[in-house]
Amino acid sequence: MDAATEKKVEETVTEILKTSDMQTMTEYQVRKQASQRLGIDLNEHSRKMFVRKIVEDFLQHQNDVVAAPAPAADAAGDGNVEEDDDEEEEEDDEGSNKRRSDGKEYDDEGDLIICRLSEKRRVTIQDFKGKTLVSIREYYKKDGKYLPTSKGISLTAEQWSSFSKNVPAIEKAIHKMEERLS
Repeated sequence: MDAATEKKVEETVTEILKTSDMQTMTEYQVRKQASQRLGIDLNEHSRKMFVRKIVEDFLQHQNDVVAAPAPAADAAGDGNVEEDDDEEEEEDDEGSNKRRSDGKEYDDEGDLIICRLSEKRRVTIQDFKGKTLVSIREYYKKDGKYLPTSKGISLTAEQWSSFSKNVPAIEKAIHKMEERLS
């Protein structure tokens, strides 16, 4: 995309996000609405990643505003905060995964890697058919790339919410089991 088109896409996506219910809106829905408004197919991989970056930056900004409403000082302490609008992806040492300058890491499919549970297991966030999924999956290495196996689980946002609410009960049950075994 040329710079003018990128600017239009960014403005349109930001406008959609500002007027959306962030509890129900998905990245897919944002991309679909922006595609319709602009008459541009935003499902091509590089365009999809561009929209994802806009959405993530918007959400991060919203989070920063809620977490720290007062302006932060820069490292020099002069009160001027510079924003880095040109976050570029850089090669990571782990295969061909990408790490942006904001520290977020993505795999070859553009899925956000949340954490590595072990060398072969990861937790990722992905967009699949318009649904946000949390995947806990095993990976294998082939030709220098880590690829997902069928061993794992993908949870919808609703399923993840239910699971995460029950983590304290799971931890309590683990603790009781460990007490019995020792």
